[in-house]
Amino acid sequence: MKRTPIRLLIAATCVVVGAAAISLGRPVPERPAASLLDAGSRASITPPWRTRVDTVRRGEPLLAVLERAGVSRDEATRALRSAATIDARRVRAGTTITTRTSPVSGASEIEFQLAIDRLVRLRRTDSSAWTETEERLQWRTDTVAVGSVVRSTLTDAVERGAAAFPERIRDEVAYALADILEYRVDLSRDLQKGDTIRLLVERQTATNGLVRPGNVLAARLTLGGRRVETVRFTNAQARVQYFDGDGKSMRAGFLRAPLNFRRISSVFGMRKHPILGVWRAHQGTDYSAAAGTSVRALGDGTVIYAGWKGGYGRVVEIRHRNGFVTRYGHLQGFAAGIKRGAAVAISRTIGFVGSSGLATAPHLHFEVLVNGVHRDPRAALKNQVGESLASNERSSFEQVRSRFFALLDSGIGRAAFVSENAVTPGARGEAARHVGAE
Repeated sequence: MKRTPIRLLIAATCVVVGAAAISLGRPVPERPAASLLDAGSRASITPPWRTRVDTVRRGEPLLAVLERAGVSRDEATRALRSAATIDARRVRAGTTITTRTSPVSGASEIEFQLAIDRLVRLRRTDSSAWTETEERLQWRTDTVAVGSVVRSTLTDAVERGAAAFPERIRDEVAYALADILEYRVDLSRDLQKGDTIRLLVERQTATNGLVRPGNVLAARLTLGGRRVETVRFTNAQARVQYFDGDGKSMRAGFLRAPLNFRRISSVFGMRKHPILGVWRAHQGTDYSAAAGTSVRALGDGTVIYAGWKGGYGRVVEIRHRNGFVTRYGHLQGFAAGIKRGAAVAISRTIGFVGSSGLATAPHLHFEVLVNGVHRDPRAALKNQVGESLASNERSSFEQVRSRFFALLDSGIGRAAFVSENAVTPGARGEAARHVGAE
């Protein structure tokens, strides 16, 4: 009986302590399990942003491109209204457009690449207004080598050897080289399987990673064992020209071909006529090209005939200096102003490739006459060279030439150098880093 008061005291103490603990602790509100899961879902998932890169298709309205990227028509309209530098009706096909959108909040940024070095960005502000900024990319210039053995065409050879450039722009290097050589080399005929090409080319890289080719600085080709060299040289008056290895201008009185380099379907000599079916002399060169391709005057001269002439169809004849006459046949039509007595300058468009007269398909029939006698165009134009470099520029030219070709001969890539003849005006004074290609 004596133990009962002690037990009661202990029990009372536990009750008091438990009550105090409950009163001091934070109450936990009752919440359904589903609401807890839903809250956790909302807290852990962020609306995704989607970046899309697209291009304007031919004839496509700009609004259609933006809608395809997930920008609503109303939002796209407001964004374009804020752009003072963009005319939606004049954005060219192929223009790259990058958009950033969210399925929850809509579009936040639209970027137009109007040129390789010009970006226009439209950004949406917190107030849902749009602002415009324009950016001109800065370019860093270095120098790389392109080299290859010809398997088929110049373009194929350059594209295989131009690993320093993105694949989609490698043909630009080939076109630049062709433009330099067009007074010396008919790339449709003179370039053969097994010939070699090596050249130094400026590579320009923008801050956003874009790459484009710059100037061709030097090139060396072997064409059937014959060496052809060219060097880009800036003289004391800041005039830029290309010269051959002997210091003679690459520009001559005549181009080597009346079209940009194309495949030739027939050569000078005897052949079986495709329509008449008889063997007879083919006193010219046939250039296979698409109908409507521009035909250019081979040199300065005067038009002595422009009209229809039997099997030639529509034909233009031009008299040049030193007894040369060039003839362009099977034309689709004549360029504006091309008529008898008209003066024409070298490279001027005189007509367009067609299939008039005795022709089975669109092509250009081209002839060269010297003092009234038909000549093989390749032989007749082979020795037409440009003027020599001024004597007071010879020393500077030789230094530049020696430097460039020493780099080519040594494989390139082992030394950087600084040269005003090696970089573009925007990058003058910057050391050029040389990288070997093939």
